[in-house]
Amino acid sequence: MYTVPEEYFFRLHHVRPRFKNNVENVLIFMATEIAKLGVMKKDNFKAAVNKAVLRFPGNAMLVEKTVNNWRTEISALFGFIQEDNLLKVCKPGLRAIELAERQDLIQSFKVFLYNFQYPGGHIKPHENAKLIQKGIRFKPVQYILKLLEYAERVEGKRIALNKAEVTHCIFNDLRCTRDNQDVSVVWKRIKANKESDETYDWTGDVIRYAGDILDYMVIANLLVCHGNNFYINWLERQAIYKYITSNNWFSEYDVMINNETPDLTKIKEAHFHWFSYVNTKFEDKFFETDILAFISSNEEEYESLKKVSNNIIAERVASYGSSVGTKEIGDWGENLIHSHECERVKLGGRGDLLHLIKAIPTQFAVGYDIQSVELNELKRYIEVKTTISSKAIDFNKFHLTTNEWNAATTLKDRYYVYRLYLNKESRKLFVMQDPIRLYKDDKLQITPRDGVDLVFNPEITGHYEELLSWQT
Repeated sequence: MYTVPEEYFFRLHHVRPRFKNNVENVLIFMATEIAKLGVMKKDNFKAAVNKAVLRFPGNAMLVEKTVNNWRTEISALFGFIQEDNLLKVCKPGLRAIELAERQDLIQSFKVFLYNFQYPGGHIKPHENAKLIQKGIRFKPVQYILKLLEYAERVEGKRIALNKAEVTHCIFNDLRCTRDNQDVSVVWKRIKANKESDETYDWTGDVIRYAGDILDYMVIANLLVCHGNNFYINWLERQAIYKYITSNNWFSEYDVMINNETPDLTKIKEAHFHWFSYVNTKFEDKFFETDILAFISSNEEEYESLKKVSNNIIAERVASYGSSVGTKEIGDWGENLIHSHECERVKLGGRGDLLHLIKAIPTQFAVGYDIQSVELNELKRYIEVKTTISSKAIDFNKFHLTTNEWNAATTLKDRYYVYRLYLNKESRKLFVMQDPIRLYKDDKLQITPRDGVDLVFNPEITGHYEELLSWQT
């Protein structure tokens, strides 16, 4: 059985959420709840977050200690809460606000993993002190992607790593985590083990931390998993090279690296700065989810979908002119619904009405995304709300802006909300008509917040439809 030479062995660890197996459902729920909170005194903020934890389905009977653990795990690992130690207040982190607004778990995990490092504020100060003493300075996702990219390039074929290989040959080996050993050397070691059928310790407690990062990389669409094997996902080529070439690093621990007696006070100071760092605004677009890459199973399907989407974008440019930016005309969720509506009308025998189906750029501020048409030629106005996740999730909330709520009030039964759930396993479309009437009939719960947050029961507020094929 392969073991790391004793002089190089050091086991990395990080916060491991109790909800790890349900992480996407929990994070999108908690991000939405936390984003509603403003700046509050620490105790009041923590109490409000604890109440939100209890509202998550199945949590009503949790004991206080478990609720506190949920809150601290969400805050420590994912940076959803920012604390100001001087003013003794807390506020929602930018990462929580982004996830609540965009409903894009793929992008959220990309950003989370881009910042993730050892040492980092996700680890308790006294544990960070041990990493600092050992001289560890390690970004795991960057290293894994570099290794897989190198291995595929030199071997000329698809290469996979499993959780045991990543644990024993990377995570628990100071040659990687401290010395940043060149990936070519590490690949030779792993390859030799593969060729000699070397075995590894697969005990759950042993492989869990490296395993977590690999699982999170799958959620971020950076890797694809087949059985126990993890492969680089080249449909995310732009994001992958952003990771590989990045110099992004939280440097406040660096002055203490290799110090045999690091100052815990300074580590705690860095700990608070960490949460500002992980909530830094990204100006570039590297991590915006390309839904076409996400829903495609291979590059051939991706190119086919991209061609159709480009045709739709070209039509929108022709309709609204070059003054409309790419971001405004390239929303893939809206393009999927545009295609769905075209197929619905064609299947209904009214191909003559296709010219009436138009996607409306956001900057026009009309309160809906798509102007469509019924088979009897009445207009249908559609607001698209898309949630993107790795696995199927059950999240029956969405937000309507003040403008969208006003449009729903004016358009009444001509106004629809299309809730589009996209994940690797399925594409689900939930159709809701006339949310104002549903609210007046007590079938929707609303909370005012720069517009309204809506909670719905799918059994009484609408119906699921097959998302019609995007082929023409």
